[in-house]
Amino acid sequence: MDHAYWTSLAQTAERGCFDAVFLADGQSQGDITHGPLWNLEPLTLLSAMAAGTERIGLVCTIPASFYEPFPAARMLASLDHISGGRAGWNVVTSMFDAEAQNYGMDTLPVHAERYGRAAEFVQAALALWDSWDADAIRADPAGAYADMSKIRPVHHEGRHFRMAGPLNVPRSPQGRPVLFQAGASEDGRNLAARHAEGVYSVAADLSSAQQYYRDVKARAARAGRDPGQVVVMPGLVSYIGSTAKEAAAARAELDGLVPVAQSLAQLGKFIQQDCISWELDAPVPRLAPASEFSGPAGRYATILRLVETERPTVRQLLDRLAAGGGHCTMAGTPEQVADGIQHWFENGGADGFNLMPPVLPGSLEEFVDRVVPLLQRRGLFRNRYTTRTLRGHLLGVDA
Repeated sequence: MDHAYWTSLAQTAERGCFDAVFLADGQSQGDITHGPLWNLEPLTLLSAMAAGTERIGLVCTIPASFYEPFPAARMLASLDHISGGRAGWNVVTSMFDAEAQNYGMDTLPVHAERYGRAAEFVQAALALWDSWDADAIRADPAGAYADMSKIRPVHHEGRHFRMAGPLNVPRSPQGRPVLFQAGASEDGRNLAARHAEGVYSVAADLSSAQQYYRDVKARAARAGRDPGQVVVMPGLVSYIGSTAKEAAAARAELDGLVPVAQSLAQLGKFIQQDCISWELDAPVPRLAPASEFSGPAGRYATILRLVETERPTVRQLLDRLAAGGGHCTMAGTPEQVADGIQHWFENGGADGFNLMPPVLPGSLEEFVDRVVPLLQRRGLFRNRYTTRTLRGHLLGVDA
């Protein structure tokens, strides 16, 4: 609950020349028997973190299923001003009915409805950010403060939203915050291909990462975009030791702390069936094919892939999901982790990674101090920041 803790994490990541820090979020209070979930509201927290950092990007989740475009666009534009052009928005449609119940609904709308609303939400937000020209503020002591011909109404009339505009925040340093998305379903991938500049993906192995990478890039090209301006970043969980045996032991120690009952309940939410009575050291029971599943598509597809490729026991699956939700996991010496990152990057699995340290702050510090220098020496990662904006870090362009 102390913003100084989060600022210190961002400062460590900034010391490692990371593109950004990303704060996920949820809109309901889950089971916190064994640890916290979402506490501080992320836009507020990132504003505090902006004051303690200089270059690193600041990305947060805002759910299109519950928010309205005008206040969301205003808050994000404000963060972009406060941070000097470092704001990013991860567009989500939310996963759980408990979140909907805090916004006057009994259940979440169906998948297609959520993504239809999200697509219109993004279009409306983009129109609001574009309602100001960069040179609209004249601040002429002898004349006008603003040139009103360069501030335009929006007059958005859609199925989900209606607003007049313009935004009541001048155009921000980046023009518009950087858009991120984590689309796994057909609708999600299409939304990412049309609008996202950064795409968070879930891939437990290189083959599935390559398939997703090629698909999103191809969709972006069909949408008339330059695929090189769409950065695909699988999640990465890393365990680092002086030897491979030491890294494996650190991973096993953490796995031994996984609260089994809570993890089974969480798995039940992801697969939409009761698995509390499953035998821990037996193979995972048969799961329905993806075509018959109506819940969160991305997480379910990841679980199916893990079961298919690794044939885990229930206990092993819980351990695999606990640290990073089924994302790519690398355990070994700093050189071995760097080798793995380089292999994925050079073989069409990733443009970069969304690092998910299993322990904070220790795992982050280890990565910055022991893996980043290796990537820098190999010419795979920057040695210093050369731009001031998040878009500049991510794509090499400042606006």
